[in-house]
Amino acid sequence: MPRPSGKWTELSTPLSAPVLEVIKRLGFNKMTPVQGATIPLLLSYKDVAAEAVTGSGKTLAFLVPLLELLLKRKRSEAWKKHEIGAVIVSPTRELATQIHDVLSEFLAHDELRCFRQKMLIGGNSVEEDVMSILKQGANILVATPGRLQDLFERKGDLNLAAKVKNLELLVLDEADRLLDMGFEATINTILAYLPRQRRTGLFSATQTKEVKDLMRAGLRNPVLVSVREKATTSTPKLLQNYYLIVEPEQKMVAMLEFISLQQIKKAMLFLPTCACVEYWSVAMAALVPSMQVLGLHGKMKSQRFGILQSFREADSALLLCTDVLARGVDIPEVDWVLQWDPPSSAAAFVHRVGRTARQGSEGNALIMLLPTEDAYVDFLTRNQKVSLKEVELEIPEARLAETLRTLHQLQKTDRATFDQANRAFVSHVQAYSKHECNLILRLKDLDLGKVATSYGLLQLPRMPEMKPQFKETFQGPEQLVDVFKLVYKDKQKQASFQAKLKTYAETGEWKGKKKLIRKKTIPWEQASKAREERKEIRKKRREKKQVRKAAIEAGEAVPAKKKRTKYSQEDLEELANDIRLLKKVKRKKITEEEYDDKMGIKDGDGLDDSE
Repeated sequence: MPRPSGKWTELSTPLSAPVLEVIKRLGFNKMTPVQGATIPLLLSYKDVAAEAVTGSGKTLAFLVPLLELLLKRKRSEAWKKHEIGAVIVSPTRELATQIHDVLSEFLAHDELRCFRQKMLIGGNSVEEDVMSILKQGANILVATPGRLQDLFERKGDLNLAAKVKNLELLVLDEADRLLDMGFEATINTILAYLPRQRRTGLFSATQTKEVKDLMRAGLRNPVLVSVREKATTSTPKLLQNYYLIVEPEQKMVAMLEFISLQQIKKAMLFLPTCACVEYWSVAMAALVPSMQVLGLHGKMKSQRFGILQSFREADSALLLCTDVLARGVDIPEVDWVLQWDPPSSAAAFVHRVGRTARQGSEGNALIMLLPTEDAYVDFLTRNQKVSLKEVELEIPEARLAETLRTLHQLQKTDRATFDQANRAFVSHVQAYSKHECNLILRLKDLDLGKVATSYGLLQLPRMPEMKPQFKETFQGPEQLVDVFKLVYKDKQKQASFQAKLKTYAETGEWKGKKKLIRKKTIPWEQASKAREERKEIRKKRREKKQVRKAAIEAGEAVPAKKKRTKYSQEDLEELANDIRLLKKVKRKKITEEEYDDKMGIKDGDGLDDSE
């Protein structure tokens, strides 16, 4: 294939005047490599599977041929109001909205107003989408996969399958992300409703096995297009990647110091979980008062668009987010992408850092790594062809104590922040334990006492991963805090909390979202002694088995194993009755006193209230 010149007017299949006019008005003077390679193929009715780094202009690479194909058919036969000629499937609402907005710029042209587009995403009711399509019609659908599947499977009034019979083009944008998010079955369902005589464009930043499987299922003899700005890297050409080795307890302090020294104006900070975003967006608003701090994650619904728009319009802002914003979303003037932790997959790293250095602009990215995670740098280089430079940072000794005082005070002032801090820490530990790269990032290498310090916790939470030695490395507040005396600023929450405390004092039950029965606490020494006794019993059993095995191998006579005692029918019926009583007390059909009486339990030997 001849190398494209980069001029929109010199394509082998000329573009129409209205499309060229809008391209010029939007300021896209030259085609990017992926546009130059992909547009002629789609215009010549080829199926295309395009792989290109994030920020390389994939959106125009499919919108331009989409409009040209619809215009070509219009010249011979007008599109009907309810006749759908193109479908674009996008993994997230943000990316679908971005595509919708760019397409709106084209459809505002006088000669393109005849085409109607409809965005189908979650957040509004299915009935609203159905009524809108029936009333206004649509020639182009921009949709997230779940909502599109719902509408295809809807019986009766809509019959979307009949409206796509003359489909010209299907676009699967960020296909690898679609499959990462578990939409494989949904995409296959959508494909089954679409006509075979169509063009398909599949766009992704990486070619995974799942993407190749989807190509075989949804594309007919596709032309493969792979565009890299540099052969040795999978990230944008003008992007500088850095990493910082930092001790666990210094992580937030290092982040604050880095933001201050670099004089960052607009940055995205990727965090591992939604709970982390919620806590740190509150905490960093107090720690970085000079910047507007915003938080956005996938569990938010209608607020996401407003928050994203506020970040776009801000002169100086820090957006805390999860990987819901790691793909495709174009936010101008992001000068730094910051990462609290290595992302769950190596491919996600490439997508995260691709939020900066877009469309020929310069950009920078920093990832913070613990001393136990330094092998991740070499892993990224080998796995994703990403080159990282190490940066060194001197942190003032007093900065940690000062930061911890602020975090502790925030939690003392409002119990809601205390709850958020604990949820964030626990969710972080759980996410780390499920990391895809668990040979390098191992939970057992983490000092959770130091990690809890970085979160500014008032005390270590109770969780299976928390070992006794972590108490020694944890830095809590200077004076012990009775967390049950912390007060919610929200009066309604505080009243509910007081009611729960009162009920717990009277009944031993804690009523939350689920009815919980708390375990009566026992001293640490006693619990530790019980664990040691259990270990000793298991050790003796193993030794006994080994002796028996050795005797058998040596041909020595060994006594036969004692047969387990068989339970009589009466014993089994008594056990079943005990279980029935236990279920009754848990369902509050009988009181604990009645349960104790029926079971013959004396005071002090009653029911454990386990959480």
